[in-house]
Amino acid sequence: MERRVDVDGEVALDFPGDGNYIHRPPHSPTLGHTQWSQFSYENQTARPQNDPGVNAKVKRRRTPLEWLKKYFFEGQALTDTQTQALQKLDPNAPWHERLIVKHRRLVGVAIPFIFYQVIWWSSAINYDFWSLFPDRYFISITMIFGSMIAGMTSEGGGAVAFPVMTLAFNISPAVARDFSLMIQSCGMTAAAFTIFWMRVQLEWHSLIFCSLGGIVGMAIGLEFIDPNLTPPQKKIGFVCVWFSFAFALFLLNLYHKRKTYKIIPDFKLWKMVVLTLTGFIGGIFSAVAGSGVDICSFSMLTLLFRVSEKTATPTSVVLMAGNTVVGFYWRQVIQQAVSADAYYYLAVCVPIVVLGAPLGSVLGSHFHRQVLAGLIYVLDTVALVSAYAIVPLTKVLIGVSVGIIAFGFVFFGAITYAGQKIMEGIEEEKEQLPQTQVNGEVKEKENGVINYKKEGETEDIDLGKLNSGFSATTDVSRQL
Repeated sequence: MERRVDVDGEVALDFPGDGNYIHRPPHSPTLGHTQWSQFSYENQTARPQNDPGVNAKVKRRRTPLEWLKKYFFEGQALTDTQTQALQKLDPNAPWHERLIVKHRRLVGVAIPFIFYQVIWWSSAINYDFWSLFPDRYFISITMIFGSMIAGMTSEGGGAVAFPVMTLAFNISPAVARDFSLMIQSCGMTAAAFTIFWMRVQLEWHSLIFCSLGGIVGMAIGLEFIDPNLTPPQKKIGFVCVWFSFAFALFLLNLYHKRKTYKIIPDFKLWKMVVLTLTGFIGGIFSAVAGSGVDICSFSMLTLLFRVSEKTATPTSVVLMAGNTVVGFYWRQVIQQAVSADAYYYLAVCVPIVVLGAPLGSVLGSHFHRQVLAGLIYVLDTVALVSAYAIVPLTKVLIGVSVGIIAFGFVFFGAITYAGQKIMEGIEEEKEQLPQTQVNGEVKEKENGVINYKKEGETEDIDLGKLNSGFSATTDVSRQL
């Protein structure tokens, strides 16, 4: 019998046989077979300090390399189809098949990049785009970072472009909004293509129903709401709403080991209604500031439905790509109100964002969810501080901004609390089920006997004989 310590510092035992034996309290098993499944001991009684035991918890600090691997090289959340394709890839397969499967991310970035570059360079040569850069290069530099952040987080490029253009360079909010919609219709669609191509895990319920609500919200926002808001109100309102969301997400993530899901669990009709309303409200925000439906979807997925940021982030990117295309179409075709300045800014940024956004989506898919959330905290806090420092504040505007932040805290706090209750209800239902699927094993509970069924084999552990005096050093050794 060998004693080993895994990466997380937990001590486990290797027994002779076909595996490791796993036991969790309160039951103490009587071994009936010589072939055991995974087993780890957690003794119910206190042990002396000098007794190493069989499940001593050894906590140690992570090395810098382990820390970087955990938070920045966690690995992508891919669909089962892509995971199986990687596992079944034949080393002797043709080069093009190995390229598509093994280097899928590189191909996924290259295809939209080449597509947009061909269109942009042919247009630049024909219409002399080079003359636009001397007076507008600052937007090109801004979108280097904006496009990376757009692909990496739930905040689209407009969440960077709009506050920078309106606060730092005093550009009209209408021009900044139109530019945000136009540039994201290029960069975010490129990132969305990469996400689809790489088969990154998405939440399809959110994509479908938030998109439907977002189309209606975008149209109503552009026609009726945006014309009735002043530029300072747009600037302050945008940063205050998303700062309150970032604060709520920060409070939620203080609990680092919280339960998250890949997709919305136990999808029902009321959840469909919530997602549709979320898309509608987000479409209105996008109509005012060029970004919003992505953050609204992200907030509901993470706070209410407890979906992991690893799934919520690429979902918000794809969602925003479709919403910005609708907004661009409405402003240009229906309202015919896109200014020439917005097109000039677009011309100097397209070749940058079509690389930055897909590359950001690839990098972000490897980051730990805490890193993705941290980027949102920083962005929204900087935007809020910048707005208060730059926008001329009146007593009314200060009161409105404080009111928005306070309401946002209450609203997102209520959403977080509701999400906790929903999660607890789901977990209780799972515990009450007579049969559940756990880590690829079907676990059946009946009369104190737990049967672990795996594909092609069944291993029974008889827990009917409970032995309160079970000892890892005596009872187990007698079974060996």
